[in-house]
Amino acid sequence: MIRRTALLGGLALGLAGAAMGARAEDLWRTLPAPAPLPAGGASGYAPHDGARIFWRSYGAGSPVILLHGGLANGEYWGSQVPALVRDHHRVILIDSRGHGRSTRDERPFTYELMASDVVAVMDALGLKRSAVVGWSDGAIIALVMALKYPDRLTGAFAFAANMDPSGVKSDTETNPTFARFERQCGGDYRRLSATPGDYAAFQAAIKRMWDKEPNYSATDLARISAPVAIVDGDHDEAIKSDHTEYLARSIPGARLIILPGLSHFAMLQNPAVFNAAMLGFVDAGARAKTPARPE
Repeated sequence: MIRRTALLGGLALGLAGAAMGARAEDLWRTLPAPAPLPAGGASGYAPHDGARIFWRSYGAGSPVILLHGGLANGEYWGSQVPALVRDHHRVILIDSRGHGRSTRDERPFTYELMASDVVAVMDALGLKRSAVVGWSDGAIIALVMALKYPDRLTGAFAFAANMDPSGVKSDTETNPTFARFERQCGGDYRRLSATPGDYAAFQAAIKRMWDKEPNYSATDLARISAPVAIVDGDHDEAIKSDHTEYLARSIPGARLIILPGLSHFAMLQNPAVFNAAMLGFVDAGARAKTPARPE
């Protein structure tokens, strides 16, 4: 049985009202600019398997790793970092291999390779376990980690994931909002990358991965034992709603969370609603691993 959470489960009705307002404004059609990341924090590179993986870290407390979508970079989480820091979490942003400030070698992109990069950053930072919040490709990486590295996760909050190519809508590339996002990512790439002139080749390499990956069966998904939230907006431009429901049905104990009036870019369109869902999940995981205090 799927544990379905319409919007955010038992959270205040005020958030439902906010979502109603968002629906009236057609926020799901918009692509707001990411909020700036906070000043300060630490940053560095973790060398791994032919690449240098860029990371940023903010705050202190139970760790939460944020993984961005394909073609994007860690700066898309500007509205989520302050909320997590205020909630007493250490937040680690990772630019996936070849994205943002991270480099890549000549081998093809794969989700399993990028999942191993995340583990390498965790090792470099001395993190034994962490919650992982992923968006789109980042959500796929989070679920791959749940399969391949279950002992490194306290939970996976997977927003807008597919786990086989059939889960992606056929008209994603022609959707105006998604096309605008891809153009925006081109400007970000030229600003951040060590190879600023290579966006076309980088984009083509990512799309070759999208054509073939990920490829996990229901039998594979049934092996996931970590706490998982399968999350999406009800107007996602890229992911089929029945595929989202299939993921939640196939992963034991997974919670299905649908954010009304929002799309593949919900964390930009309505950060308050997205953050409430995210914090509810990661805080539950943090409480579960905290030993009870003696009376």
